[in-house]
Amino acid sequence: MNLNTITSVKRPATADEVGQWQAGDAWLAGGTWLFSEPQAHLRTLIDLHGLGWPALTPTAGGLDIAATCRIADLHAFRGEASWTAVPLIAACCECLLASFKIWNAATAGGNLCMSLPAGAITSLVVALEGQLTLLSRDGSSRTVAAVDFVTGNNRNILQPGELLRSIHLPASALSKRFAIRRAALTHLGRSAALLAATQAHSGGDILLTVTAATPRPVQLRLPGDVSADALRQALDSAIPADGWFDDVNGSPAYKRHVSHHFAEEIRAELAAIRQASTGVQASTTPP
Repeated sequence: MNLNTITSVKRPATADEVGQWQAGDAWLAGGTWLFSEPQAHLRTLIDLHGLGWPALTPTAGGLDIAATCRIADLHAFRGEASWTAVPLIAACCECLLASFKIWNAATAGGNLCMSLPAGAITSLVVALEGQLTLLSRDGSSRTVAAVDFVTGNNRNILQPGELLRSIHLPASALSKRFAIRRAALTHLGRSAALLAATQAHSGGDILLTVTAATPRPVQLRLPGDVSADALRQALDSAIPADGWFDDVNGSPAYKRHVSHHFAEEIRAELAAIRQASTGVQASTTPP
């Protein structure tokens, strides 16, 4: 869609060149949402492509993902052999309601900053214990946990003019085992519920992340041997009856039901893996 209210486009070579933020300014990365509908309140686009941020930078400490990294590049990443949770990256990319053409333009940062409940990049970076670097217009920066970034449907903690610079996924999270479940009303539809969990190969706590079914990510840290009853109680405690997201992709009752069902499947899957690797008897408590 042509944005006929735009009067200027800035292409800074560094973030410092942006200067003062004004009403009507907008960051331009992939532009897949920006150009999808009228933006009558906008006057200036600030193109981030000239900043030249490396899309993906693996280090001994983990993976740094530039906000401008395309979904296609993220999906193609393979990483270190010891990073056993890397397949979760591709799995979350495949949960996006987007064609391959969109993947070649849309960015990881754009999906995160849209902050929609069904934003699968949000699900990914929260599940893998991501840390986000945010740049303000005064030259300062701050680091926040990904789980605290999205605050509601299409809402997050970004201040006016603040820019998401990068996402850091720690090697400790990338080296875990994982399980993922997703529900959508149609085969290629937007997620109604997306749950992912990770656990260290040595055992220990399960980190369960619930997204799409809730306005913002909900994360639970559970004992590795959590029972089905304890899991149900933990979910109901973390997500009250009015805490489920109500939209055309499913009623709150439906989203609660499938989330509980998937959480139990994930619990049983991780318990079976633990049993196979350690010989510890998995809980057979019925769901």
